Amino acid sequence: MSESPGQLTSGSPAVGPLATGGRVVPAEWIDYIGHMNDAYYFMAFTEATEAFLDHVGLGSAYRESAGCGMYTVESHLCFSASATLGDELRYSTQLLGADAKRLRAFHVMTLGVGGAEVATCELMFLHVDIASSRVVPMPAERLAVVSALVSEHAALPAPANRGRRIEMPARREP
Repeated sequence: MSESPGQLTSGSPAVGPLATGGRVVPAEWIDYIGHMNDAYYFMAFTEATEAFLDHVGLGSAYRESAGCGMYTVESHLCFSASATLGDELRYSTQLLGADAKRLRAFHVMTLGVGGAEVATCELMFLHVDIASSRVVPMPAERLAVVSALVSEHAALPAPANRGRRIEMPARREP
């Protein structure tokens, strides 16, 4: 694969999730049973996050120039299938919501382009002044970009795992 981890690729002109990169699963990401270790699913989704934030102008260049950045305050990872050594992973991202201080993003990891879903990760980010660690509003021009993307992505189907939570329903005794 020619792109670097997390690199954003241009998609078709049709409305769809953003293609936010991918990688081949390396040996160091494999656990003792031959599958990708849980921690590396988050690492892969961090690559997707960085590509997404660069796309909307809130990535590393923004952090350097504005002294602000996006902090992850909540995430929910759902596993659908196993990834193994040498598998080609692809990431896509849908922006589910945004306001002046928050972004809610949804990543999907698949095996190859259009392949089977491997995992999903829903995230809530806060816009933070790095020096003070205080949550602050995004500049108007950044908010306009993310608001436009939210509007565009509102036309997409809601992801099946959106808003999931972990629970154990009470057992019914026979």
